[in-house]
Amino acid sequence: MSAATRTLSESDSKDLLAGYGLPVAPERVVTSPQAAADAAREIGFPVVAKLCGDAIAHKTERGLVRLRLGSAEAVTTAASELLAAATPQDGEVSVLIAPMVSGNRELILGLIRDEQFGPTVMVGLGGILAEAVADVVFRPAPLSKATATEMLEDLATAAILGEFRGEAAVRTEVLVDLLVGLGRLAEEHPEVMSVDINPLIISPTGDPIAVDALVEIAESPSERTNVQRPRPTDQQFEALFNPKGVVVTGASSHPGKFGFVSVHNILASGYAGAVFGTNRSGEEVLGISTVSDIDQIPDNSVDLVFVCTPASANPDLLRACAAKGVKAAFLTSAGYGEAGDEGRVAEAELVALADELGILLAGPNGQGVVSTPANLCAQIVAPFPPAGRIGVASQSGNFVSSFLNLARSSGVGISRAVSAGNAAAVSVADYLDYYTSDVETSVGLAYLEGITDGQGLMRRLGEVAARKPLVVLKGGSTAGGARAAASHTGALAANDKIFHGACRAVGITRAWSVEEAYEAAATFATQPLPQGPNVVVLTTAGGWGVVTADAITRHRDLQLLELPEDLLASIDTKLPPRWSRNNPVDCAGGETRETIPEVMEMIATHPAVHAVVYIGVGIQSNQARLMREGRFYPDHGLERIVTYHERQDARFAQAAAELSIATGKPILVATELAVADPANPGPATVRATGRLCYPSGDRAVNALGHLWAYSQFRQRRGL
Repeated sequence: MSAATRTLSESDSKDLLAGYGLPVAPERVVTSPQAAADAAREIGFPVVAKLCGDAIAHKTERGLVRLRLGSAEAVTTAASELLAAATPQDGEVSVLIAPMVSGNRELILGLIRDEQFGPTVMVGLGGILAEAVADVVFRPAPLSKATATEMLEDLATAAILGEFRGEAAVRTEVLVDLLVGLGRLAEEHPEVMSVDINPLIISPTGDPIAVDALVEIAESPSERTNVQRPRPTDQQFEALFNPKGVVVTGASSHPGKFGFVSVHNILASGYAGAVFGTNRSGEEVLGISTVSDIDQIPDNSVDLVFVCTPASANPDLLRACAAKGVKAAFLTSAGYGEAGDEGRVAEAELVALADELGILLAGPNGQGVVSTPANLCAQIVAPFPPAGRIGVASQSGNFVSSFLNLARSSGVGISRAVSAGNAAAVSVADYLDYYTSDVETSVGLAYLEGITDGQGLMRRLGEVAARKPLVVLKGGSTAGGARAAASHTGALAANDKIFHGACRAVGITRAWSVEEAYEAAATFATQPLPQGPNVVVLTTAGGWGVVTADAITRHRDLQLLELPEDLLASIDTKLPPRWSRNNPVDCAGGETRETIPEVMEMIATHPAVHAVVYIGVGIQSNQARLMREGRFYPDHGLERIVTYHERQDARFAQAAAELSIATGKPILVATELAVADPANPGPATVRATGRLCYPSGDRAVNALGHLWAYSQFRQRRGL
């Protein structure tokens, strides 16, 4: 629950903020029309007059501001009108006289103490457009100067900070100091609930000047406390992901029941450990002779129990499993926290029991766990993915299935995957933390939904991202994230924007769709990190190259490299004079047998090039397919040319992977044939090299952008 708050007057707000870097013009606070006129003469005309008081928040909306007052008479009249407009609810009031500051650029800066994510600093486009445009960037407090600078760079309208319509570039060092100061204010004054500096006008000389400021204070500030459960031990996680034996409770011979499907999936995936099942009738299930009771299983023969029994049976089941040496339990059982108050009580009691017994409790209400190094598919749903380096943890079982399906279709595989279900005892952050120490996993991929402790979650996810890349897809938002009581800052503080800023601050890769999330994770898992932003596009078809170059040009972080003269000269030796002599490098149909690998090598080995996007693999094989399927094949020399075309595309795809490994630079291969004709030797060979073949140049560029953003994060943090 939010604490009761009050607002400081504009003058008191500015007095407080001045100590934290707020640039203000000379102002006077008066209580009479005559004093207002005297103050205006001291300051110099024209001036602004405003009615101020601790109970007055939205002066403009109430008509309590007078602008461009050019004489003492005008100021006297305005002050009289403003004082007369005060209501009993406004309490003690005064009139603020300030210089009339003007400029073509207006910003908003602020601080919000978010209920989920804690103190958060904001900057954005201000003035009357603040809420209409909502170009704002958030970061959790406190801030470093580097983070504050990054906030300014992240603005969609960042161009207005440069030279603008004949006006000087903004003195961004003032903005950076103020953003850092707001973060420091949040630490030193826990009673400050929000700060709203709007507008911060940029003068023609580039100087920021705050013409309005509002500080909201909690009458009795309270700190939100969240007690975090200890993370399960590595030994417990090993029992979940690398068990020596598994027992399925509620095993069934009916192929439509979870008790059958789970046994089937464990056996079908090639799991080599001991597999047991419990069944009241002791019937055989897929060649396994089940037992009627856990007590009949040999001691210490299993360390994972996969639970398909009703919630009511589970407490006694866990006790029996603990006696047999079980260290981890995955519960598919429903009827817990998702089922209402009674279910939440049962869930809490089960968690307490598991803690007492020393059992890792995954779920309940989950779909299962996958561990390809152990050939384990302990799931009540399909599929079982190919082995790879991506570790998945999700609050939704459906998204686990989506990621596993994409692994199968793309060929870029999974190391571990788990649906956290209700995450009653083990959170998504716990699984991701385990993946950072897992030698089989090189990147984490998570789906998040409900967030109850934003600060704690982001702290833990930040620790993960500092060690290994972490891609997050988030669904939904919480209404508690926005405070709009008194400030524009509060109105703009949509929960998702704050979450996004928190991700940026700690190096988390934020994705906006299932496909983007998986492709980003697959790229991290299979490509080296770029050491710079310079990208060259190599294409055998002009239009594709142009579109891909456009995507790079639009990208806020990547750079379409202007080809150095020595690289141009080298490529001239391999391509006919009609080639583009530009980036993208369009071969213009002048390829010979060795052209693509040779030109690709020239590009990739050049020190100015940090990454390559290769467009057009599979074109020759596409023609070969039409020849192979036509009525003239294999005569007329078609068999030979078909084989040649298919061999060439395979060579090109292989060359991209080998050059990437040799140079330590990302080389991304893209073609719509990756989805239109996956069997085409071009994309098929890309998959065979263990890499992702992107369905379009745009998607390759987007994935590459995520790589470079994370590489920059590591470089800035010295990681």
